[in-house]
Amino acid sequence: MAELVTIARPYAKAAFEVAMADNGLENWSNMLAVVAAVTQDDAVASMLSSPALAAEQLAQSLIDVCDEELDNKGQNFIRLLAENKRLSLLPEISTLFEVLKAEQEKSVDVEITTAFEISSDVSKQLAQALKTRLQREINLSTRVNQSLIGGAVIRAGDTVIDSSVRGKLSKLAELMNS
Repeated sequence: MAELVTIARPYAKAAFEVAMADNGLENWSNMLAVVAAVTQDDAVASMLSSPALAAEQLAQSLIDVCDEELDNKGQNFIRLLAENKRLSLLPEISTLFEVLKAEQEKSVDVEITTAFEISSDVSKQLAQALKTRLQREINLSTRVNQSLIGGAVIRAGDTVIDSSVRGKLSKLAELMNS
């Protein structure tokens, strides 16, 4: 998968630069999310991998499916990807674009997984503490995973803070076995 990300990165950066120049980060984010979701549909993915269709036909078919979700620059972007046989990269391009957008907006998506449901007050306190520590706006989501036994696992981008009981027991077992 690293190869796909490597190939998708220049396209994501180009889309990001156009979006920044047009002051349209949110619009491009929405366009790319819609097109990426459409390309993951089995019927559309099958169509995109068909050698019988020319690049312009593939691009126009995808543009027609997305209808009014794409502006002119978005349609041109789809045509460019089709010409270069890169339409299958749209999910990766969308993901990379979101990373660039979050970096620009100084925000990060944080997922907190706990053994039990946490209150909104605790969520707010955690979000504030993470905002201070990471110096970014926090987009917080929570999940419950009872196999953690207790504590929490916090994922913020590449950072993982595991203070779950299961994680601590695993570390203890690892230390005892070494």
